[in-house]
Amino acid sequence: MASLAQQFGGLKCPPLSTTRISKKPNDFNGNFFNFNNTKQKNQQPSRVIVGAATTGSVAITNSQLRERLKLKEMFEEAYERCRTAPMEGVAFTMDDFHTALEKYDFNSEIGTKVKGTVFSVDANGALVDITAKSSAYLPLREASIYSIKHVEEAGIVPGLREEFVVIGENDADDSLILSLRSIQYDLAWERCRQLQAEDVVVKGKVVGANKGGVVAVVEGLRGFVPFSQVSTKSSAEDLLDKEIPLKFVEVDEEQSRLVLSNRKAMADSQAQLGIGSVVTGTVQSLKPYGAFIDIGGINGLLHVSQISHDRVSDIATVLQPGDTLKVMILSHDRERGRVSLSTKKLEPTPGDMIRNPKLVFEKAEEMAQTFRQRIAQAEAMARADMLRFQPESGLTLSSDGILGPLTSDLPAEGLDLSDVPLAED
Repeated sequence: MASLAQQFGGLKCPPLSTTRISKKPNDFNGNFFNFNNTKQKNQQPSRVIVGAATTGSVAITNSQLRERLKLKEMFEEAYERCRTAPMEGVAFTMDDFHTALEKYDFNSEIGTKVKGTVFSVDANGALVDITAKSSAYLPLREASIYSIKHVEEAGIVPGLREEFVVIGENDADDSLILSLRSIQYDLAWERCRQLQAEDVVVKGKVVGANKGGVVAVVEGLRGFVPFSQVSTKSSAEDLLDKEIPLKFVEVDEEQSRLVLSNRKAMADSQAQLGIGSVVTGTVQSLKPYGAFIDIGGINGLLHVSQISHDRVSDIATVLQPGDTLKVMILSHDRERGRVSLSTKKLEPTPGDMIRNPKLVFEKAEEMAQTFRQRIAQAEAMARADMLRFQPESGLTLSSDGILGPLTSDLPAEGLDLSDVPLAED
């Protein structure tokens, strides 16, 4: 009805009289026009003067008059329908409207997970369309479990569709406050429980310390490593911002407590460091006396005399920091945490490490096997001599030349967990 009224409002014509017009219009002086008389002078078409008493009257033809009368009747009929039966002929009823609202309604209680699409971001967060009466807001702090300065650093961009969790409501406009951080924390705890069950070694970055130990970030959670579970004698300051191998000791989501052990992780790594074994490492730094090689979180020394059978006057001509290579374990001092390495023992022919290092790495396992066989023969002879002269000693050597395994057991008195920080920041 409103659109019809707008159409009428746009007509530029004098208002129609509310008096019913007769079938034969007159000239407002009582004389009727005869539309059938074809003998009128000049054969001019009949005209009706509407509003003759008004200054500036407008003359309209009969066809225009009939069109206006028809429009008036249509308007009167539409008005009557709107007054007596406003919903007649309307396909979308109020019941349909309420049904449509219920279709897109959802539980907005705190803790409810909802699907939404990001449509705008700013320095403080992001606006999210969750098909509710108003848009929802994702604050910057709730966009990630990691520290970020803008939501785009966490991949939050317009068009992203994601699952969020409702954590609050804005009293000013009743809009909802969303979080991705809460969901990511749930996933991080689940991942840590899985890694603990699989008893795997993970890397954690040391980000802080207190009087009881250091704090390391693993899977986005802050874990506590007691000093008794740090394998090296390094201070907390030395470990800050460094990545260290870790194993899970305790994963308690309810108490928000994550306890880790560097000693257990190192024990697993060092158990693989049998004399004669081949490991892959990365050159960390060069010194005049040799190169330090990272072999799974442990630094070993490749002395200049153990690089090749040929003389190496300048280590930089053979190795560079960042190079990946295969080395053989020559010795391992667990008390002092020192590992001696060699590529010299892996050379098929003297000087190959200088001339053709690729061949040395390809034949590494084969050459190491030959070396281990020689070691085993020497140990067998040593054991026979020892048992012959000291049969009551009971000393033996393992096949890989290790006198005893590095213990990974926790202290008998247990761990001091009085300074364990909350895992969730």
